[in-house]
Amino acid sequence: MSNKGMTESELLQQIALGEDSRHQFKRTVNHPDALAAELVAFSNSGGGTLLIGVNDDGSIAGLNAIEVRRINQLLSNAASQHLRPPVHPLTENVHTQHGLVIVVSIPDGLSKPYLDHQGRIWVKQGADKRHVTAREEMQRMFQRAGLVYADVVPVADTTSDDLDEAAFRRYFEQRYGADSPYAERPLDAILQNLGLGDGRELNLAGLMLFGRNPQRWRPAFSIKAVAFPGTSIADSRYLDSQDISGPLPSQYTEALAFLKRNLHRVQGDQGFNSLGVLEVPEVVLQELLVNALIHRDYFTSASIRILIFTDRIEIISPGHLPDSLSVEDVRQGKTNRRNPTLTEHAFKVLPYRGLGSGIPRALEEWPQIEFIDDVRGNQFTAQVWRPAPQWEGVTDPVTGQVEAPVTGQVTPQVTPQVIPQVTPQVRQLLRAMSGEHARQELQALLGLADREHFRKAYLLPALEQGWIEPTIPDKPNSRLQQYRLTDKGRSLLK
Repeated sequence: MSNKGMTESELLQQIALGEDSRHQFKRTVNHPDALAAELVAFSNSGGGTLLIGVNDDGSIAGLNAIEVRRINQLLSNAASQHLRPPVHPLTENVHTQHGLVIVVSIPDGLSKPYLDHQGRIWVKQGADKRHVTAREEMQRMFQRAGLVYADVVPVADTTSDDLDEAAFRRYFEQRYGADSPYAERPLDAILQNLGLGDGRELNLAGLMLFGRNPQRWRPAFSIKAVAFPGTSIADSRYLDSQDISGPLPSQYTEALAFLKRNLHRVQGDQGFNSLGVLEVPEVVLQELLVNALIHRDYFTSASIRILIFTDRIEIISPGHLPDSLSVEDVRQGKTNRRNPTLTEHAFKVLPYRGLGSGIPRALEEWPQIEFIDDVRGNQFTAQVWRPAPQWEGVTDPVTGQVEAPVTGQVTPQVTPQVIPQVTPQVRQLLRAMSGEHARQELQALLGLADREHFRKAYLLPALEQGWIEPTIPDKPNSRLQQYRLTDKGRSLLK
């Protein structure tokens, strides 16, 4: 908290935004174990603010001085004695015309996972909390705390015989030199020294980078790719489909080839008989593919998915962002080494150029990329918007003929004088709207967790351009505020 403290006006503005995974209202608290569970959930989920003295509907109930003293004592006991390890929330009492409100700020925990008095792990789910029981989710929490990493977990029943030894030797010589003093050591010893095995079994990093058939032990660690003729995953038709397996270098090569053969090529200034350049720069596809293969959550038994639609490409990785990262952090190049051993070796076997540099490089080449962190679905999506189809200078990816692309809805390009430029984010927002929607509902429909990113990239541009309008225009911060399409917005969709 700042030295000047929160004012009543600032408090009311915060309350008007409603409850979410970072803000929760409580009329009062009476039981230390129940309060400890709330502190555990916030500490395990990135931190947040508990407003005590506020009803569920956002109205202020208020507390008197006696209640404030009792609750502060209860909070102190719960934070130090009813959860482990202890947490250290900060409190501030804000005066309102209806009484006092206690603002409790719980920091993102540095020693996850936190447990309540009964040894249970709680995490936030929307404005509520839930009890973690699944083993995979517990493993991910230990991973985020740096206590265990999926990529160094031994893979039972594997041996160095399951390695593609020729590929591994090429990597070893390239990185360490053929005359390395370690080159003559037994293969199991070399793998152990490099962190790719324990001397008996391969770990996941060793298996996925150099295994002959990694899917024999980990069948889900593959890529499923589909190209659709329209814009919906519900379409039962498809243009191309491939299940891509093998070690990560093979998965990367085959996935990139799938993308390239299902995208259009643009002639531009090149000669009529030239192959043309990809409609989306190839370096963008490379960076996003490598990012998915290296930074996916290997505690989650699910495949990476590549979906190609007529208007966009989606690369979907298992595992949402760690609590310490936001979508905006990712866009700026910040990262979390979820698989540090795999990452260390990947830069010699994949076109991996360095920690945190891939996403900014992709955005510099092609800004029309959206990142969607789906916490509930436990996945992270890179959504690449394809350029609007042109009638001239496009090479069909199947026939190689220079012609207009087949998009399922071929219409002449409309000039900017008829339809103003609409960003992919605003277009996506408008398509999601079917009536009146609260801000939280729109974020959920779009699968966006970062409220500030949604506001700046989606909501404000749509409001400023007149595509949508608030239902309570004279009270923009009302907790009852909703948004709907304008006549202009409906016309655009038509």
